[in-house]
Amino acid sequence: MRLKHIKGSEETIKKSPYVVIDPEKHRGKWNNIFENTNPIKIEIGMGKGNFIIENALRYPNINFIGIDKYPSVLIKATERLENIEIPNLRLLCTDASSIGTMFDHEIDTVYLNFSDPWPKNRHERRRLTSFPFLEKYELLFKEKSHITFKTDNRLLFEFSLISVTEFGYHLKKVCLDLYQELPEDNIPTEYERKFASKGYPIYLLDAEK
Repeated sequence: MRLKHIKGSEETIKKSPYVVIDPEKHRGKWNNIFENTNPIKIEIGMGKGNFIIENALRYPNINFIGIDKYPSVLIKATERLENIEIPNLRLLCTDASSIGTMFDHEIDTVYLNFSDPWPKNRHERRRLTSFPFLEKYELLFKEKSHITFKTDNRLLFEFSLISVTEFGYHLKKVCLDLYQELPEDNIPTEYERKFASKGYPIYLLDAEK
């Protein structure tokens, strides 16, 4: 799906106190940004930000970083954050392919929510749970590798199950229909609300290595 460009979105998000410019400069020093040594969790492909913002509000003793490559999407999150102070939240406008240049063994969890399925076989390596990306994530994790993944796409879910297990991850939790056994602490994304409201199953895996 082609995203509509919002004129001036790049300049607008740069003015937000939540957006970190030139994140590569902070590689290995993200605790200095937050001014504490609390755990850091990131969401790659944060969309309009409901998931990462609600997490930051709910868990003030954990630091959260939301990442999206589209300024026209990220601007929705910055607009929501106007006149709100959430010290444990930061946002990045960047592509996931360069994620390894931004963090150096300092992340506790990677959230992948409703990622682009890239359904064609020739695009397999672009999927965020493919081996090339799993290898990039290894540069991020502080101790244990921990990935939580949600999708409405059955084929992407099956691909991801195989990919993470072959990469050495242990599956802590697997849900074939999250809303049939919905945990009280579930925080939905915008896409999740949309698909769940239509009765589509939401798939989840929680994996650790």
